[in-house]
Amino acid sequence: MKKSDICGFYFITDAGLSAAGNASDVRNAVAAGVKFVQYREKCADTKIMVTEALKLKKICRNAVFLINDRVDIALSVGADGVHLGQSDMPYELARELLPEKIIGVTVHNLKEAKRAQKAGADYLGVAPIFATTTKKDAKGPCGTELIKTIKQKCKIPVVAVGGINYENAEDVIAAGADALAAISAVVTKRDAGKEIKKFQKLFQC
Repeated sequence: MKKSDICGFYFITDAGLSAAGNASDVRNAVAAGVKFVQYREKCADTKIMVTEALKLKKICRNAVFLINDRVDIALSVGADGVHLGQSDMPYELARELLPEKIIGVTVHNLKEAKRAQKAGADYLGVAPIFATTTKKDAKGPCGTELIKTIKQKCKIPVVAVGGINYENAEDVIAAGADALAAISAVVTKRDAGKEIKKFQKLFQC
């Protein structure tokens, strides 16, 4: 699977919000047709993260499995790549360590988007689109207009993240997002897959 395959619902784990647990959520997400799964864990010890990442990777046989922030975890479990924030390891160094892997970069404005594309990022995570409570260090919402602007200036796929739910998802897609993540809208439910399928129907992938 390649970066160009990014389309539809992009699943991000959140153990703190999950009603069923990460393993169950990821299993249901993959069963619902999700092709990109990102393991995001901000609080656990490295050893615990490695153990859980290995379990989740096995579930993602038919999906791209990415690690949020932690290049060391991605390397240790043989993940398909990483997703980096602006305060994480610089893209260039991550690329040296993961030459053949997928690397996505979170951006908050057009300048960051252009810089990430020029550096060689495989896709952009534009965030937060709307106000969100699932990421404590999230910046102020950038709105759907930024998606339109970035799509006009950048050629790599855009994944919209932050404050997205079923009610505003169509606006996000109409703005040009190739994929979207709606964390609390799905993981707070016992069957994340059932909720994800609602979002998947909004896309033409």
